[in-house]
Amino acid sequence: MTDVRPTADQIPVRVLSGPTTLIEYGGLRFLTDPTFDAPGEYPLGPGLVLTKTAPCPVGTADIGAVDAVLLSHDQHPDNLDNAGRELLADVPLTLTTPSGAERLGGTARGLAPWDTVELPRPDGGTVTVTAAPAQHGPEGCEPITGEVIGFVLTASDLPTVYVSGDNASLDLVRDIADRVGPVDTAVLFAGAARTPFFDGALVTVDGTQAAEAAQILGARRVVAAHCDSWGHFTESRDDVAAAFAAAGLADRLQPA
Repeated sequence: MTDVRPTADQIPVRVLSGPTTLIEYGGLRFLTDPTFDAPGEYPLGPGLVLTKTAPCPVGTADIGAVDAVLLSHDQHPDNLDNAGRELLADVPLTLTTPSGAERLGGTARGLAPWDTVELPRPDGGTVTVTAAPAQHGPEGCEPITGEVIGFVLTASDLPTVYVSGDNASLDLVRDIADRVGPVDTAVLFAGAARTPFFDGALVTVDGTQAAEAAQILGARRVVAAHCDSWGHFTESRDDVAAAFAAAGLADRLQPA
């Protein structure tokens, strides 16, 4: 009997800019970490300015209807900028951290790690969104970086999709793999982001770690996001591609 189940390649994932991707899953359209501002500087306090270096090639008016925003965290402009905040007012649901939901209000709903929400599909089925743990820096970073989450999308007839959010911990990736089993599509926020905090330690994975995460997750396809358009991202998409090639995983990485 022929296996006619949808494959990972039949789940469109489009990287728009930085951490902003558009995922079509089960007839629903999910937007991750919306960043649509023009290039500019964002002072975040003494000693830290984040610089956006390139505009998003599409505007908020060009992306069409969005059913839900998957927001890893709201406290950093490279994950939610001014135009992204304006967009949230027109989206039926924003899933984010509990503290982020309190700050944002409106349609934002907070999820702690492993909380789930069921979303109705146009065909009458459901998509389950599960919040996955994430760590935005080295061990003990939370008092500075705050809460961050990732997401897992599942449905009875669809492959599993994992969205990492800003995560630098492969130990958490192992926990996620143990909990949800093999992942078909992994949207990994890479870019080797670094700031003056934590002595320059990574606050997102680099290309080598992204390749290791792909192996841990058993991912058939990896979509690299969060590796362009911001000055504190120290690796490009080409660096990620080189790391996957070095690991013998080039065939798993979705072309840009």
